[in-house]
Amino acid sequence: MVSIPLLLIFGFFALASWIVSAQLKSRFAKYSRSILPTGLSGREVAEKMLRENGINDVKVLSVPGQLTDHYNPSNKTVNLSPEVYNGRSVAAASVAAHECGHAVQHARAYAPLQLRSALVPIQNVSARLLNIIFIAMFAGAIILPGLITFDAALLVIIACYAVFAAFAVVTLPVEIDASRRALAWLNTSGITGGRSHEEAKDALRWAAYTYVVAALSALATLFYYIMLYLGRRD
Repeated sequence: MVSIPLLLIFGFFALASWIVSAQLKSRFAKYSRSILPTGLSGREVAEKMLRENGINDVKVLSVPGQLTDHYNPSNKTVNLSPEVYNGRSVAAASVAAHECGHAVQHARAYAPLQLRSALVPIQNVSARLLNIIFIAMFAGAIILPGLITFDAALLVIIACYAVFAAFAVVTLPVEIDASRRALAWLNTSGITGGRSHEEAKDALRWAAYTYVVAALSALATLFYYIMLYLGRRD
């Protein structure tokens, strides 16, 4: 099932993901040493952005870990890692504002965010189904020949990867728009300006690249399985 072309796809995007991740960590380490002119912490930046966007029902919380920052629409919380929550750097402000950008999207009923939220449970089911299919294929090949046909397995795999690809593609405008909202607010509110604003843009740009790589990887894998299936039909 795992062929050389598929291994090449995984290898290429694994390398691309590693490069982008390394650059992202490097940028954030650099901008974590760049102190904001206002001296505000990530928590204060987040609370200020929410308040100035008329959002009063979202809490800003500190969560353990590194790069664990996220917005949770189910309980309306902006969750920041300790480094961001307590940090007073350009990096901390950028991440805090980006996560608040998602809260603003939620409050404004931003359609791509709503679509992504709707795809989450479907993606979770697809991931479990994919594991079952691979186990069934292994059992069929080793223990119970004929348990599942290769073509049937391919169709299920294609359907699962179609969900993964859809989720990854929909995530792109959600993340890019959150960064756009964050940068616009950071600039107009005077949190960043001049050099610090360029640093914030660079940090969020590299964060966006991780989602671009993920989307391309999902699409390439989906395309591979579709071509594999069509090739068997000839």
